[in-house]
Amino acid sequence: MSVAVHCLICCRKITTSGTVSRRDRSWKDIRNIAKITGSLFLGGCVFITYEIQSLRKAITLDTQAVQQEKLKSYIYVHTLAADKNDLQGITNKLRKELHKTAIKVLEASARLFRKEYDREKYSKSNMEDHELPLWLLLKGTQSTDKKVRLEAVQNMAGIHYWRDYQYRTVAQACDRRTTVGLARSKDVDQRFFLPPPALPQVDDNYSIEDEVRQLLSSLPHTVVDQCIKYFTSLALRESSQSLVAQRRGLWCFGGNGLPYAESLSSVPSEKLEVYSLQALLKHSRISTHVDSIVSNGGLQLLQRIYLLRKDSQKIQRSIMRVIGNLALHEHLHSSIVDSGWISLLAEAMKSPYVIQTSHAARALANLDRDTVSEKYPDDVYVLHPQHRTSQPIKADVLFVHGLLGAAFKTWRQQDRDQPLDESAAQEEDYTECWPKDWLAEDIPALRIISVEYDTNLSDWKAKCPVDNDRKSMAYRSSELLKKLKMAGVGKRPIIWVSHSMGGLLVKKMLVNASRDEEMQDFVKNTRGIAFYSVPHHGSRLAEYSVNARLVLFPSIEVKELSKDSPALKKLNEEFIEFAKNKDFKVVSFSETLPTRVGSMMKLHVVPAESADLGIGEIISVEVNHLNICKPKSKDSFIYQRTLNFIVDALGADLRKQ
Repeated sequence: MSVAVHCLICCRKITTSGTVSRRDRSWKDIRNIAKITGSLFLGGCVFITYEIQSLRKAITLDTQAVQQEKLKSYIYVHTLAADKNDLQGITNKLRKELHKTAIKVLEASARLFRKEYDREKYSKSNMEDHELPLWLLLKGTQSTDKKVRLEAVQNMAGIHYWRDYQYRTVAQACDRRTTVGLARSKDVDQRFFLPPPALPQVDDNYSIEDEVRQLLSSLPHTVVDQCIKYFTSLALRESSQSLVAQRRGLWCFGGNGLPYAESLSSVPSEKLEVYSLQALLKHSRISTHVDSIVSNGGLQLLQRIYLLRKDSQKIQRSIMRVIGNLALHEHLHSSIVDSGWISLLAEAMKSPYVIQTSHAARALANLDRDTVSEKYPDDVYVLHPQHRTSQPIKADVLFVHGLLGAAFKTWRQQDRDQPLDESAAQEEDYTECWPKDWLAEDIPALRIISVEYDTNLSDWKAKCPVDNDRKSMAYRSSELLKKLKMAGVGKRPIIWVSHSMGGLLVKKMLVNASRDEEMQDFVKNTRGIAFYSVPHHGSRLAEYSVNARLVLFPSIEVKELSKDSPALKKLNEEFIEFAKNKDFKVVSFSETLPTRVGSMMKLHVVPAESADLGIGEIISVEVNHLNICKPKSKDSFIYQRTLNFIVDALGADLRKQ
């Protein structure tokens, strides 16, 4: 079996000999030196031919060019005063010499990939001794034995001493499965990944907004709800009616296109981020729309925006969310890999920011079908392990944020009151996500997941006018339960850790799961629940002025979280009944300090009596509502008590071999 591979090599250096000026030797003076085409034989090797396209000066080929390029990453050429008519002869000579050398490599490496491979015989072949480990690893990565395959990728990822050409050889020769595996390996060398293919050249009149508009207009308008229509309309609203008439399909969204902006020939605007990417993100969640996104150039367009907006983590995260959604569909994996996204995701995995790495880790996990059986839908993020690991996973710990929270910022270390004294403390002592950094270190056998409500919901503003029905506790808990099941939650013992309203969602999810035959694993495998300032009996915040409520709560949440609200009372009664005779532990942490709300108001958001579930242990902590889930340090009471609770609740599960 073989597959054709076409790529363009840019030589690192062009070294000329003879009496030529420095200016003539410069890269700028030699254009379009060579084009490389090849055929990759899976279970064979790379067969390469170079083809001269055009030169400012005619050249002759040093017959040792192949070995020199392979060993030193150089191509040596000699200048020659020759007529342009000789160019074809130079091309033929170049191809002939390179073919000879490539055939020798082909014959030697082909023997390696035969089943009857003999290491001793191979060592006497034309292949150089230092090449043997490389080809052995490549052979291993293509093994039909999964154990051999994974071990080969792991060993390859640990190599940091190869020459540049060896990394390039692997980058061109390894298959998609191996490329994804390398990207999910910890501390992997970035040289293992080919840079993304060159994007099509654009002229001065090119507009990214125009291309995004065309992509959105090409997407199906079936199976879309009112909110998707709403966000797509925002992205298409302001262009002229004449432009709309030229773009068939825009009318189905009831809106026009984005305005032209000269700056968008190079950099997208904030409007593109807020509206267009948001609309595209929602389309990427619809299985019947993903093929249209890819077939209409969405992967390349998103890559162009991603590379142009390196200054905006927010835009890049939005784009990675779309890629992660597309990666949920296995038939699109080859398109995602071939379009060059793996090198960008592998680079993002090395980011110092937990949000960036988590978005990249989600996309890569969805692409890695060799070691990951689960699929991670939008808003479900694995904090640990984010790389391939041989550590067996014995339990899942799920973090569910609350009001005004998010999957990452809710679980950061408590913010310092004053800047660090550089002479006394180090910045790396601070963590942006203590479950990822502290808990994973103390109990590495855990899979740690943080969930997030939809972007419209996490900041608790109804951005979509028809979205109010989705803001109820019942809808949110139902959606989260489905997403967690897709991510494989329920197959292992579970610990729930929740803050504020997140605890109410956990209770609702478990009550719902107890009534659904397909969700029984959630109930059966729950070992413990930790509640941080959860308003089991309502919040006093809802008693304050209408203005305060509008700032902090949408109307549905005000009704559901009001003290003694019927819905809240019913939920608590249902949960207490559900918990009877269940073998899981419960601990509740209660705030004792007031929280500043606005510039003039302080209050206990969740009073002690409301934080008391009525079952399990209740612990008062001298912190406010926001800091109760943000330990000051790894030695703080909150973290250590939570750690001990998790260990005790899991008990024998952690000791199992």
